[in-house]
Amino acid sequence: MPKNSKVVKRELDDDVTESVKDLLSNEDSADDAFKTSELIVDSPEEKDTDVEEGSEVEDERPAWNSKLQYILAQVGFSVGLGNVWRFPYLCQKNGGGAYLLPYLILLMVIGIPLFFLELSVGQRIRRGSIGVWNYISPKLGGIGFASCVVCYFVALYYNVIIGWSLFYFSQSFQQPLPWDQCPLVKNASHTFVEPECEQSSATTYYWYREALNISSSISESGGLNWKMTICLLAAWVMVCLAMIKGIQSSGKIVYFSSLFPYVVLICFLIRAFLLNGSIDGIRHMFTPKLEIMLEPKVWREAATQVFFALGLGFGGVIAFSSYNKRDNNCHFDAVLVSFINFFTSVLATLVVFAVLGFKANVVNEKCIIQNSEMIMKFLKMGNISQDIIPHHINLSAVTAEDYHLVYDIIQKVKEEEFPALHLNSCQIEEELNKAVQGTGLAFIAFTEAMTHFPASPFWSVMFFLMLVNLGLGSMFGTIEGIVTPIVDTFKVRKEILTVICCLLAFCIGLIFVQRSGNYFVTMFDDYSATLPLLIVVILENIAVCFVYGIDKFMEDLKDMLGFAPSRYYYYMWKYISPLMLLSLLIASVVNMGLSPPGYNAWIEDKASEEFLSYPTWGLVVCVSLVVFAILPVPVVFIVRRFNLIDDSSGNLASVTYKRGRVLKEPVNLEGDDTSLIHGKISSEMPSPNFGKNIYRKQSGSPTLDTAPNGRYGIGYLMADIMPDMPESDL
Repeated sequence: MPKNSKVVKRELDDDVTESVKDLLSNEDSADDAFKTSELIVDSPEEKDTDVEEGSEVEDERPAWNSKLQYILAQVGFSVGLGNVWRFPYLCQKNGGGAYLLPYLILLMVIGIPLFFLELSVGQRIRRGSIGVWNYISPKLGGIGFASCVVCYFVALYYNVIIGWSLFYFSQSFQQPLPWDQCPLVKNASHTFVEPECEQSSATTYYWYREALNISSSISESGGLNWKMTICLLAAWVMVCLAMIKGIQSSGKIVYFSSLFPYVVLICFLIRAFLLNGSIDGIRHMFTPKLEIMLEPKVWREAATQVFFALGLGFGGVIAFSSYNKRDNNCHFDAVLVSFINFFTSVLATLVVFAVLGFKANVVNEKCIIQNSEMIMKFLKMGNISQDIIPHHINLSAVTAEDYHLVYDIIQKVKEEEFPALHLNSCQIEEELNKAVQGTGLAFIAFTEAMTHFPASPFWSVMFFLMLVNLGLGSMFGTIEGIVTPIVDTFKVRKEILTVICCLLAFCIGLIFVQRSGNYFVTMFDDYSATLPLLIVVILENIAVCFVYGIDKFMEDLKDMLGFAPSRYYYYMWKYISPLMLLSLLIASVVNMGLSPPGYNAWIEDKASEEFLSYPTWGLVVCVSLVVFAILPVPVVFIVRRFNLIDDSSGNLASVTYKRGRVLKEPVNLEGDDTSLIHGKISSEMPSPNFGKNIYRKQSGSPTLDTAPNGRYGIGYLMADIMPDMPESDL
């Protein structure tokens, strides 16, 4: 560069420095607000700067009233309906007590490290999922949008389940319970039991016919089920009222919604232990089947359960942690919530198997009575000789042991003729081996067991109120995962957004309260979340470890927590967790490809379920759910990689407002070398220069939104002073 050019540049630099000084001492009488403004240096998120970090700016972001409130909110979000009706089923299906070992291993390898990762980035950056991943890497900003889409898909059908629970809750205040016995049908000549109920059971009939009034296929809409429509509306009103003020309103409710389920589970466990057969159910649960534990399917299902039990990828974890102080020990929170979740699952499994053991004992007693009557009939007819029956056995009041003795004797003596007798062995293990999950467990099997409880209406009220609270706790986190990122990014009013979000969800949710609605719930449950969430969490891991940098992230954690996290997390995040997640994604895709896409339809004439394939339009919907959920990731990447949208044309992250004028910021989406965690007090900061973040916060004016990389350019402040100078020179 020629010498005279250097002189010009030095003079220009001096002018810039003087311009900044002039700006700071601006005595313009027409700009009183500017005279009272504050200078803030290198604060990527001035609105959320903590007082403890040396800033004089009051922390305007909402915060939890106490650590207990925050922990209860995270527990309420992670502990949901799956802990009650999914985990016990997997435990029963995959080796009983032996299933707990792979689950614990995968909780340590996948669950806790990734849960800790989401808590950390949310707590430090103090934004929802969109803002967090925009901050770390703008090209991967689509991760946050994908999380919001998946949250919305899940919220649509999850609240329908709360509506079902509300319906059963409202019907529980009567004695006997309406699903206790099959209804009678009267015609001109006589009265008879409803055939559909007689061929199935009272609780099964009530669920499919009285509650859902279900159609025979997904193609038969059958119109709206008005009872469930009203319950769905009530569920969305409850969610909306609880979330309308964000954590300021939902934070007070979590004390009840998160703790009440534990009270109910403990009460059920104590009551179940006092019932006949409960020990048989618990023994069945904890009997390990080690040979099953070695099957790959067991580990795949355990990993999937760990993944969804903690709510990874939904954005709710990030949203809740964003309301914490930056020096909160989120490592302790991650371990605590993860193990509370695990022990809740074990507690729920104990309750379920104790109750199912009692139910199996009741069913087994009925089976023995019926088959004993058949044996006495065969004795009278001469089909079976009286001589083979031991003299000490009274078939009119036979015990289970005596019946099994008689059954074995008849089976040996009548070896060839035995199948024609149609006698049942009446083994309690056969009843316990009938694996049920989901709605089949909650609304059929468990409901049937409660009809045999003394004071059954009381226990029914408690059970379905527990389901409502479990569902609401998860819904709070799910809606927070939608609302918080949008509010942080687009600066809309939370109250208005929450109402619009809930109203729109109710309108869309009407497809789930048709007579065929249960089949759509199955479709959304199978396809809207599993693959998209796995992809989202894999990208989260990649963004932190390989885009931002695992070494820098570990330093950030040390600075935030006050101690260095174990190197265990370093190796988990960088090597083990990505490989495990990728393997889980591949296994899920293969399993989905090998499993024919379909659903279990209730056939009224047969009074039983039958597997049906989705019609062509149903397959299109299934594929669309997966595509729409993950579509924001490539779209945002392409848009920002090739600059398809001008930053000055409506991107809220790259424009700001000053004195009524819109000023463009030359945003550099790359090259953000700032640390996530390093937030230094003003006394420790070097003198401001063009690479630092220098801007004014207007007293009494709205705070400005941060750019994706958390900075403002000096060009903002100098635009008025040197309007003729090109932005590149600034």
